[in-house]
Amino acid sequence: MIQAAVAKQNQTATASQRSREVSSPKESLLAHFHHVRSFTGKLSENLAPEDCVVQSMPDVSPTKWHLAHTTWFFETFILKKWVPGYRDAVPEYAYLFNSYYNAAGTMHRRDLRGLISRPTVDQTKKYRASVEADIDELISGADERSFLEIEPLLTLGIHHERQHQELLITDIKHVFAQNPLFPTFREAGPRLPSAFDRDGSSRSTKFVEFDETTIDIGHDGNGFFYDNEGPRHRALVLPFSLANRLVTSREYLQFIADNGYKRSEFWLSLGWMTVNEQQWRAPLYWIERDGEWWNFTLSGLSKVEPDEPVTHLSYFEADAYANWAGARLPTEFEWERAAAEIAIEGNFVETERFHPAALSAAPREGKLAQMFGDVWEWTRSSYSPYPGYRAEPGALGEYNGKFMCNQYVLRGGSCATSRTHIRQTYRNFFQPEKRWQFMGIRLARDLS
Repeated sequence: MIQAAVAKQNQTATASQRSREVSSPKESLLAHFHHVRSFTGKLSENLAPEDCVVQSMPDVSPTKWHLAHTTWFFETFILKKWVPGYRDAVPEYAYLFNSYYNAAGTMHRRDLRGLISRPTVDQTKKYRASVEADIDELISGADERSFLEIEPLLTLGIHHERQHQELLITDIKHVFAQNPLFPTFREAGPRLPSAFDRDGSSRSTKFVEFDETTIDIGHDGNGFFYDNEGPRHRALVLPFSLANRLVTSREYLQFIADNGYKRSEFWLSLGWMTVNEQQWRAPLYWIERDGEWWNFTLSGLSKVEPDEPVTHLSYFEADAYANWAGARLPTEFEWERAAAEIAIEGNFVETERFHPAALSAAPREGKLAQMFGDVWEWTRSSYSPYPGYRAEPGALGEYNGKFMCNQYVLRGGSCATSRTHIRQTYRNFFQPEKRWQFMGIRLARDLS
């Protein structure tokens, strides 16, 4: 079963008391709920209503839909079950804002979400506020037994909203990229100094070696995790080495200059077909002008920054680059082994940069950098169930399991991911041709 645990938070009492009190589980959970909901509002607060209704491709959902769908989730899976006689705010919302939960009822077509002009953005915000007030009342008045049953579902809803915050960011980027005015989502902050500025030798990729071992893979069951992160099981990981940092735009430019997009020997057959059908010649959002490469970011159009991690690459491009570089992509089991003892720190959505950052400090000898944040790292592992996995019955059992086909696993989170949402065992997944998420490359090699 999808599990969750609510960590107690210490709150400061009055200054005169100079003591600390532990908030109740209810207060802690509601504080977390409102913090996450408020951050969603903050992400969309500078968008015009016109920005919030555009669907630029079937994979992208309008901002307004994200605001409504995350609210529908709490209403459908919590309020309707736990509030006696609960009536939908608007019954038709159950059809408009269901995503893919067949057990929860019929749903509007995904590729037509941009045609939903009503409810308006303002009405959607009122819907959010109404459901939040109902959640407050439900949790505040729940007895201990009811709270223990509701808590895992509310925690799941909070993490579900974190996922949609990331999608909101990547989707509005794709929307803005279609506009020749290149709108700005958020003004860029000052450029941060990088390891490459201080020491050019940092540009040399080093590989950290790992011996053969049998390890535990998957979540240990303590705290929140998604069902696709279990069951925890033993796996043999053969000797391998992993690059100490992410592949940069400078390095990817060398692949482009070496006709990487025109040489079939580096590409999987389906990838080569996709490159030619889609006429790819650079990462998504890169534009060549007068012999220079420019990059559309959420802070507008700027020249490609060579030392930043390259991003918006498909699995096909990541795999082709690895072949060109004489390496390969890591398996998800290699990645998890390497990341097991690494602290979850990095460039996450909380920094509000909304863009990968250049390496801030040269990795220490034998250490790995940028394992979390900046870009999701493609692995060569197909997204499939762990041994013994069974999806739970009902609508929430559809959360992950039914997508375990024709997709590849990514690890580590990105600059659009919340630090509170990622784990060493977290398994993201996308089809190999997708590029609109912040996806990048870390190389691996076999050790014989």
